[in-house]
Amino acid sequence: MAKTPKHIVVFRFSAMGDVAMSVPVVRALTQQYPDLKVTVVTRKFFKPFFRGLKNVTVFEADLKGKHKGILGLYKLSKELKILKFDTVADIHNVLRTKILKFFIGGNFKQIDKGRNEKKALVSGEIFQQLKTTPQRYADVFEALGFPIDLSNPSFTEKVSLNEKLRNFISNKDLPIIGIAPFAAFEGKMYPLEQMKLVINQLSKTNNIILFGGGNSEVLQLNQIEAQTPNTKTVAGKLSLDEELDLIPNLDVMLAMDSGNAHMAAMLGVKVVTIWGVTHPFAGFAPFNQPKDYALVADRNQYPKIPTSIYGNKQPEGYENAAGSVSVDAVVKKIGDVLDA
Repeated sequence: MAKTPKHIVVFRFSAMGDVAMSVPVVRALTQQYPDLKVTVVTRKFFKPFFRGLKNVTVFEADLKGKHKGILGLYKLSKELKILKFDTVADIHNVLRTKILKFFIGGNFKQIDKGRNEKKALVSGEIFQQLKTTPQRYADVFEALGFPIDLSNPSFTEKVSLNEKLRNFISNKDLPIIGIAPFAAFEGKMYPLEQMKLVINQLSKTNNIILFGGGNSEVLQLNQIEAQTPNTKTVAGKLSLDEELDLIPNLDVMLAMDSGNAHMAAMLGVKVVTIWGVTHPFAGFAPFNQPKDYALVADRNQYPKIPTSIYGNKQPEGYENAAGSVSVDAVVKKIGDVLDA
């Protein structure tokens, strides 16, 4: 009879949203199996995601430095072997992790990404809900002998905001709405002019905190802040640790199919998402959110949606598919969530 593992190494290097979706799964794992030790191998940037998780350690993979290339992965495998773990849960399953597992050897389980079903979804062969990414992660741990119940998740408690973070809340008597208007690909974004109208309407009776990153986004969000009451942007002003302190204090986050949506969801915040050429059916909706919190593009107008799983492929004319969700529909949904 196989020995029950006591120490599991978990591979998930990127991307932000995928790493964020692993957090509630790893938390459930260690809560339901308190004697289990977990080491998450990921990029240094994502280390704060796992703060506060009991029996969880982050091992930083420097994939652009000392762990770059095949020789770097060999070095990483040697460093990991020193940890004396029992098995590997590969919830990434890419070339790098395959090479790592080859170097490490031994017992491991890896994620089934459901490529055939996803291919059928984007080709139009099927249009139905596929297994969610967190459940696919959980399936890996179940295969290792640790079935996980994700139906009643818990989240870390809010931390008291320091003076710097309190300054991003314009009016302490109003609800706080986070808005992350950007995404990795144009086809996943709500048209910015429509988003400005949403922000304008919501800012009349709520605090608005804008999230983003990169020089272009920072510039655009600074302009919106200057033109809109009760609105502050944190883009380029906070560390990831500080954002993780601030986000749990939101009453709701409005985001695209993007990393910010998953980051808020992993912290237990209500998340309303706007979808363009991608669709929640692919399994990438934010964790533990009601289905009606996802506002999807009009498939009568854009019948080929989802045109891709990640939003990087779209037919001509689909660039502003998300814009088929009306400004009024977005404002109403946020209002309904706040009232609830």
